[in-house]
Amino acid sequence: MRILLHVCCGPCSITVARTLLDEGHELEGLFFNPNIHPLGEYAKRRDGALEVAERLGFPLRVLDAEYDPKVFFRAVTGREDDRRCGECYRIRLTRAAELAREGGFEAFTTTLLYSKYQKHEDIAALGQGLAADGTGFLYRDFRSGWKDGIRISKEWDIYRQQWCGCLYSENERYRALLKT
Repeated sequence: MRILLHVCCGPCSITVARTLLDEGHELEGLFFNPNIHPLGEYAKRRDGALEVAERLGFPLRVLDAEYDPKVFFRAVTGREDDRRCGECYRIRLTRAAELAREGGFEAFTTTLLYSKYQKHEDIAALGQGLAADGTGFLYRDFRSGWKDGIRISKEWDIYRQQWCGCLYSENERYRALLKT
């Protein structure tokens, strides 16, 4: 099957891409993540994703020209609590679904399904809702590869981050640094 894989970062893409490639799928990656801030963080994650794609031998399309943080912030305004994640998924998976249809892919999926921190039920429902015109959404629970992905990303010295990418998540991750 020809699959478009939305890639959020290098470490998350390792096990997902390896699994799909080992199953014999034709894979193309897509790096589209307007949620990642600041720009320097975006560049580190993009470069890590490019390195993983090169190591594993699949093409990775990077949409740097479409990187616009305003898209993310406008979508999550008023939803800064946990509801922001659904909007973030929607932005990225909608673009992946569009490009998958335009490119004649049989399916699209996302490396978000590797993370034990993401809301799999929400991602699966959204992906199924975006499937259309002969392009399906491939839902797989890739979390069983969590430890392998971490180990390999460390061995390969791929940039590893400690939060999902948005400023809200970073603030939650490092909140303990504040003296309250």
